[in-house]
Amino acid sequence: MERFEPIWALGLMSGTSMDGVDAAMLMTDGQKIHAFGDSYFRPYSGAEQETIAAAQGLWPDEDPSVLEAVEKVVREAHAEVIARFPDAQTIGFHGQTLAHDPDGGRTHQIGDGVQLAHDTGKQVVWDFRSMDMLAGGQGAPLAPFFHHACARQLGMNRPVAFVNLGGVGNVTLVDGAKFSPESADALLAFDTGPANAPVNDIIFKRLGLNFDKDGEIASKGTVQPDILEQVFQNGYFLMKPPKSLDRNSFKDVQSLVEMLSTEDAAATLTALAASCVYAAQMHFPHDPYRWLICGGGRKNASMMNALRQRLGDNVDAVEAVGLDGDMLEAQAFAYLAVRVLRGLPTSSTTTTGCSTPVSGGQIANPY
Repeated sequence: MERFEPIWALGLMSGTSMDGVDAAMLMTDGQKIHAFGDSYFRPYSGAEQETIAAAQGLWPDEDPSVLEAVEKVVREAHAEVIARFPDAQTIGFHGQTLAHDPDGGRTHQIGDGVQLAHDTGKQVVWDFRSMDMLAGGQGAPLAPFFHHACARQLGMNRPVAFVNLGGVGNVTLVDGAKFSPESADALLAFDTGPANAPVNDIIFKRLGLNFDKDGEIASKGTVQPDILEQVFQNGYFLMKPPKSLDRNSFKDVQSLVEMLSTEDAAATLTALAASCVYAAQMHFPHDPYRWLICGGGRKNASMMNALRQRLGDNVDAVEAVGLDGDMLEAQAFAYLAVRVLRGLPTSSTTTTGCSTPVSGGQIANPY
């Protein structure tokens, strides 16, 4: 294989929402996107979700029986997905994040890439975050380099913001006029704050539902501004990027809405996600001409309305420019896997805070 020959890579992502495994094929040489391929979503069953949820916050040396159960669920689910893509030439495997402590220089994504390569007979690129953290980085977010590739492919030569609203929110400010993502001022990326996780948790706790479908419950409630003000007293919002969060970093938010009706709690937490994105602008060197929303939050009409109320009418789901918002993160790890194979950087000072651009990830071959 020549150094920059495009190949078909399969990216796999199991995010903080713990709903299942996203899988997407991408043809890339690690710089340009040459083609988007097939995709697939493998949902976790209720029992699998409970197993993963029980391990949230655990580090590798804690509660081994619980961790073994989670590793088995993650490994078997991902192997099942990989079998659907026989043409994949390499696999980008993120694993399942259980704990993330950037200030302590540690992160825990469960999932053994070596074992997965053995199980599937496929080359697996995995453990994307450790090298970045060893270089002083936050280990997250990692999708920004792919956002830059998307902006370049779409011919976006003005600053554009990609916002991912998963369990936690993150934003990437992209200057597509810059040739390389590691170029100075090409990217600025960081976690904005809580997004879907607090809403999902309160809806599950009270109604037994996994999320607020279409934001219908939030649409019937009233936002409580005093609660938002309390949340924004957290010093995280003034902290200059790079910065990142764990899913449970704002777990105290649940107690603030405990006395509210379900509708008012959902409305307030939905508004919080949008307000966190709005607040992120204080760290931008320039305003984006467009906001492109990906992740589950873009399907929540109440959340999208809250974003437009705060940011203006230039807010769209990424589908408006021909991208797949369900699969963008999976595609990102396909892209990053090829960059690792090529020895190209996967993070930089302005995305994670690493001291120099880092090519993270380990390569596991099936033999």
